[in-house]
Amino acid sequence: MRSFIIAFACGVILLQFQEDLPTLAWIGALAVAGFALIVFPAIRRGEKTPFPPRGFGIAFRSHAFSCGLPLGGFLLGFAWAAGMAHYRLADALEEEWEMRTIELTGVIANLPARSAQGERFSFDVESVHTQGARVSGRIMLSWYRPRGGATKKPEKAVKRAWVKSGEESAGSSAESLSVSWSDPHAALFHPGERWRFSVRLRRPHGTANPYGSDYEAWLLERGIRATGSIDTRGGVGERLDAFILRPSYVIEAFRDRIRARFLAALPDAPGVGVLIALAIGEQRSIAPTQWELFRRTGITHLVSISGLHVTMVGALFGWILGRLWRRIPRLMLWFPAQKAGLAAGWLAAFFYSLLAGFEVPAQRTFYMLTVVMFSLMSGKNFGAGRTFLAALLTVLLLDPWAVLSPGFWLSFCAVAFLFLVGISRIVKGRRWRDALAQWGAAQWGVTLGTLPLLLLFFQQFSLVSPLANALAIPFVSFLITPLTLVFAVFPWIPLLSLDHWLLEQLMRFIEALAVWPVWRQAAPPIWAALLASLGAVWLLLPRGFPGRLAGFFLLLPAIFFRPDAPAPGEIRAEVLDVGQGLAVLVRTAGHTLLYDTGPVYTPESNAASRVIVPYLHASGIDRIDTLVVSHRDQDHAGGMGTVLASFPVRRVLSSMELPEGERCVADGEGVREWEWDGVRFTLLHPFEGDYAAKSKKPNNLSCVLRVSNASGSLLLTGDIEIADERKLISRFSPESLRGTVVLVPHHGSRGGSSPAFVAAVAPEEAVVSAGYRNRFGHPRPEVLARYGASRIWRTDRDGAIRFFFPAAPGGPGGQKSLHASAWRRENVRYWHDR
Repeated sequence: MRSFIIAFACGVILLQFQEDLPTLAWIGALAVAGFALIVFPAIRRGEKTPFPPRGFGIAFRSHAFSCGLPLGGFLLGFAWAAGMAHYRLADALEEEWEMRTIELTGVIANLPARSAQGERFSFDVESVHTQGARVSGRIMLSWYRPRGGATKKPEKAVKRAWVKSGEESAGSSAESLSVSWSDPHAALFHPGERWRFSVRLRRPHGTANPYGSDYEAWLLERGIRATGSIDTRGGVGERLDAFILRPSYVIEAFRDRIRARFLAALPDAPGVGVLIALAIGEQRSIAPTQWELFRRTGITHLVSISGLHVTMVGALFGWILGRLWRRIPRLMLWFPAQKAGLAAGWLAAFFYSLLAGFEVPAQRTFYMLTVVMFSLMSGKNFGAGRTFLAALLTVLLLDPWAVLSPGFWLSFCAVAFLFLVGISRIVKGRRWRDALAQWGAAQWGVTLGTLPLLLLFFQQFSLVSPLANALAIPFVSFLITPLTLVFAVFPWIPLLSLDHWLLEQLMRFIEALAVWPVWRQAAPPIWAALLASLGAVWLLLPRGFPGRLAGFFLLLPAIFFRPDAPAPGEIRAEVLDVGQGLAVLVRTAGHTLLYDTGPVYTPESNAASRVIVPYLHASGIDRIDTLVVSHRDQDHAGGMGTVLASFPVRRVLSSMELPEGERCVADGEGVREWEWDGVRFTLLHPFEGDYAAKSKKPNNLSCVLRVSNASGSLLLTGDIEIADERKLISRFSPESLRGTVVLVPHHGSRGGSSPAFVAAVAPEEAVVSAGYRNRFGHPRPEVLARYGASRIWRTDRDGAIRFFFPAAPGGPGGQKSLHASAWRRENVRYWHDR
């Protein structure tokens, strides 16, 4: 069965890399073929084979079975994942109903995420009232607080129909809901409430960049097939029922009450967000500065309810009940204490997973513990390997998309390396030295085993992670988390105060370790990560194994990998997909320029933190030579602070007034033009006199930059408008304005891209950076029509777009050899919206 499970997993993984799903007929044929390959070799019962497998009552044809079992498992895994994908994708929002107002009724299905901007939650749709509309069964909705805070009257915006016993009453009167708009954490929505909303929905769509997360895959795994916002033009909506009694809604309502209990007990405590995360898995209350500390010390897994916490809570409760059980002889005669402890630990893990919202990481761990529990309860020793593979099979059967998550690989890899170093064995010695040696072996095995995956997925590794985890894991798992859970059930404020004090002591230790540097590097290729994993296995083999230290050399390609830089004279330009905003990275042989930093998404995040900084780290970039912030609009300057805090920046150019920046002036001394590695950079706009214009707007002061070499040029235009385009045409010759690639001004709005400007630039490639289904309607069809002679690229459709300008023209007859590519076109997956 081991070969079957491994092959099944390979089939599931292969399906997730497909551009299109096979038809249902093909899926059925693959399933039948896989089943036949497994069953047919066993038809001839009783036939003797040279080497019959042990433990089977029926003899098999050994060669047919050894080949058919893994091949059949592979086909069944592929067919199973494909069938699940067909079922999930069938529940889709029709394209014709995107961004149209739809009336629907449903129930708030999970704990709403609250911020100063509003609330976001999953919504189970029960009925659609708009004729002809077809909506997915589960959607994600956002509600945004009205601007102006308390100046608006919530009585006019919200109406609740108060009902008795969960039934609507025609004679009941509607009461207004009092909500303080000025309170950023004021709760308007609660789990289990039935509401009627007017909504505007979109099909699943996220930004698409190299080394970035796949938001569409994340939604697919959770069964969310549309996202959108509540249309508040006619009011927020109408609450029809105060609570719908269903098991999942009861759990979510309990989580909502626990969160409110923590916030009420410690409203201003700096660590209350961490305690809430440990209790119910809600991490949005953790401050960004605290997240940075956890990342720098490698303990982010401790503030998310993942495998470690679920396992530790189960083990703790199982140990406590087992000890108590042994003290009652009558119970010992009725049921063995060991099995009672296993059952108690399993139940504790189950309820803790539910309390955490039963998110995907907690689900995976619970499935693994379930397999382990049943194997131990049966009284048979299945062995660590069989138990591990049975847990893997269970996870993939219930969630075939788990393989798309880094957490899946990290959790199973950590468990596998724990087995490898022998941590699963019972230590016979009871001395503290034995326990310390066992704990050290566990830390060494997990640290070394997960290192290749950390470099592959996150491109960084905390050098103090082993030390931080050695103290933080027992401190959090056996002190802070149990006290947090006790307070969740028995809300005694002194207990929570003690818990918070313990957390503060731990944070002092973490802050001291956070000053140590973090190893950051470019993302290694897959082959290097696989080679490093093999090296880690080699290093952890038992003592005395010949050549064991040679595994260290297999780690080196992944640890010291450096991507190729452009050659002198070459240009590599990437227009990143940051939604409704702009960020362009330009690289030469030895220099890096970043043009704009994208928009602000929420008060806690922006395009720099989510897209730009991770991409630069993964690309091996450790400094920025020039940062150009075209103008002060937040969709262009929203991530500037994050970029400046994350990288050393040698020079900042902007039309904004910055303390340490230079003014972007096209006719200034020493700023207008410079050259890097055979590539010329020229500022074209604004001139000094443009800053004094009475009618100036931020858009009119956008820095326009032209990057050129012998093969062509790139024209970066920001948000210039038609009046600014006229100035450029009058100030410069056509040869100075011409651009092989042009960034379409102002995201393709009506206010830019005049016919005269398009004719003067005469681009071969035109790029539009815009958000999917944005509220401005960018890019406008009439604007795109003006670029009819150009090939048009759009970040909302194509994702990140790359351009490569060679150092010299190539090809027959001296033709230019510009190369362009789009991330979405080269990395198509079956769940992507096309």
